[in-house]
Amino acid sequence: MTSAQYDVLGIGNALFDILVRTDDSFLAAHGMTKGAMALIDEAQAAAIYKDMGPATEVSGGSAANTIVGVAALGARAAYVGKIKNDQIGGLYAHDIRAANVTFTTATAQSGPATGCSYILVSPDGERTMNTYLGAAQDLSANDIDPEQIAASSIVYLEGYLWDPKDAKDAFVKASSIAHQNKRTVALTLSDAFCVGRYRDEFIGLMRNKTVDLIFANEGELQSLYNTSDFDAALAQLRNDVGLAVVTRSEKGCVVASKDSVVAVPAFPVDEVVDTTGAGDLFAAGFLFGLVRNVGHEQAGRLGALAAAEVIQHIGARPQVSLKALAQKHGLPV
Repeated sequence: MTSAQYDVLGIGNALFDILVRTDDSFLAAHGMTKGAMALIDEAQAAAIYKDMGPATEVSGGSAANTIVGVAALGARAAYVGKIKNDQIGGLYAHDIRAANVTFTTATAQSGPATGCSYILVSPDGERTMNTYLGAAQDLSANDIDPEQIAASSIVYLEGYLWDPKDAKDAFVKASSIAHQNKRTVALTLSDAFCVGRYRDEFIGLMRNKTVDLIFANEGELQSLYNTSDFDAALAQLRNDVGLAVVTRSEKGCVVASKDSVVAVPAFPVDEVVDTTGAGDLFAAGFLFGLVRNVGHEQAGRLGALAAAEVIQHIGARPQVSLKALAQKHGLPV
């Protein structure tokens, strides 16, 4: 196996986040399920935007947030996602490259606009997402560069890619190339409702070894195995995949392999402002620890620290140096 050019390469839906603070009555008025991600069309996007209050606008997308976090910790990072040659697409490309992430995916010259996610943040910090995929849904196998995949130690995929068919093909192609080159393939389950849509397919990806590492939160895990019994679901997960990390909010996380289960506590926070990106940044810290070979417990601590930083402000990308923050807490970077 040749040495890697990138530590982690992420593939995901490239989305521009539009975040606004709101209350449960707004969610009810628009028929939204609190805490979930729903796919919407352009007309629904326009209606939600019209009714929203003053917003914070920032580049996002689940896997992209993770990759920005990986780069913020000092790793070599790359990203694959589809944007259009429009104003928001230009902002998106600038932001991810400015975060020291290699981003070379060909820009769409026609078709839908760059995708946007309208994120409603409740007073308790819970986020409810309404996603117009736009150009992101046109990501295809043609956008996967075999040399770039082969040169990446870990290829990180988001479960949301399972919604658009062409993106699903890109996902499978990337995994195949990665495994041909003895690289690791990681998948985040993304959202309990996403798991509900593709439960059998996600389990199949684990059992047929398309993916090696799973990231999930407690709700996603329980949705995956259709049970409210956490321990039973975790036992099944350990049987289906080589390595899994399950986050449990203030309870921290568990890192589970066939041989062991390691519990790692959460980092204390002063106030939960916005949970958008908590799982994304947790994955960033853990993946960074994995490529630095610091062990599962320390990788979990790096994940917990990155997640704690991002939930204390609006938006899903770090606002301080994660590398400096890790050093301050005595964690390996």
